[in-house]
Amino acid sequence: MRARMAIAAANIRCELREVSLSDKPEQMLTLSSKGTVPVLQLEDGRVIDESLDVMQWALKQSDPESWLNGECGDTQTLIAMNDGEFKAYLDRYKYHVRYPEQSQLVYREKAEEFLQLLENKLEVQKGQALLAEKPGLADIAIFPFIRQFSRVDMNWFGDCSYSLTRQWLHNLEATDRFKLIMKKFKKWEAGEEAVYFP
Repeated sequence: MRARMAIAAANIRCELREVSLSDKPEQMLTLSSKGTVPVLQLEDGRVIDESLDVMQWALKQSDPESWLNGECGDTQTLIAMNDGEFKAYLDRYKYHVRYPEQSQLVYREKAEEFLQLLENKLEVQKGQALLAEKPGLADIAIFPFIRQFSRVDMNWFGDCSYSLTRQWLHNLEATDRFKLIMKKFKKWEAGEEAVYFP
């Protein structure tokens, strides 16, 4: 999701191959043995198979909205917290039956520490973005994970105290770009006509 957001923001047109992770095509596994998405093969044959790296690459090609320039020193720290500790607790909260060591509530409360940090950041920026006056790299890199979190218990999230985080998420989901990247594509099959994104 965040890789597609950055590619769309950078106005980079690429061939898109929609895959099912339960039926991974051999061509994908040949490019990246990790077996996860995204996998981006550049024209020179290089492969980028981490979503944050895809974002960075795309925005270095073209950054018309200054996602990189508009960020402050906290960007990488905040993204690292999201991709590290928060994502670990998110996975346990979302799939708590796989992690019986603690209750789902404990995992949610641990994840909420990061939500409180985001709430504090948004308060400084009057709810517009995490680190600047408008959304940038940190916002786009983090919001898909907050979206996952919000959907585990939508009733709870709708009533929770993180009102600025809730509105920030809603604002990003309401953008035309988000609607564009959420378009459903037919599963790729070898030999079929190429599909391009965006």
